[in-house]
Amino acid sequence: MLERYYRKGKRASRFTSPFHVLISCVLSQRTREENTEKASLQLFSVASTPEEIASLPLEKIEELIKPAGFYREKAKRIKQISGIILERYRGRVPETREELMRLPGVGFKTSAVVLSYGLGKDIIAVDTHVNRISKRLGLVRKDAGVEDVRRTLEKLFPKRKWKYVNLGFVNFGREVCKPLKPACMKCELKNICEYAKNKFHEPLRETKRHGKSEKTKKT
Repeated sequence: MLERYYRKGKRASRFTSPFHVLISCVLSQRTREENTEKASLQLFSVASTPEEIASLPLEKIEELIKPAGFYREKAKRIKQISGIILERYRGRVPETREELMRLPGVGFKTSAVVLSYGLGKDIIAVDTHVNRISKRLGLVRKDAGVEDVRRTLEKLFPKRKWKYVNLGFVNFGREVCKPLKPACMKCELKNICEYAKNKFHEPLRETKRHGKSEKTKKT
């Protein structure tokens, strides 16, 4: 199922270079996807390299990324990150998780996204969709932290399939397992989903009666 959802719907981001993935991921923190894309496009249309962003006045960066929200804090971080990449890494995004997480504002999720989507490394990035859906399904404990979720999923899925997990869950979460009103009745996983079992008390199945599809409890 994740492979199918990986291949359909929106891509995780239109940005693919390691630096663009890094900056857009910082912009994505505490905001909506459409705001992230708008802010990223505005910024990269003016400055798209560490050198160019580091040379911009802070006020200009704030103006460009305003749609992403928390723009003063994010502008400061983006300028700092660009400077550090120039000074310590000769303009290249670091390629280890430890080095990435030393950058301002870069934590577990952002570092994993950069490694996976920007650098093509084998790692499952746990964003809000992956975290929510894996807990609803009962794949991980409800109180599990982001790193616990990642480690658990990486044990459950063979390494050759890791690349499907993040974007597969993202597209599945946009279409079916939505944050507020999940479409449980159209979900092909409802009979094995802990959230659906609790919501409907018992697993449900679709039956045909009088030529119409009807929801019935499994007995």
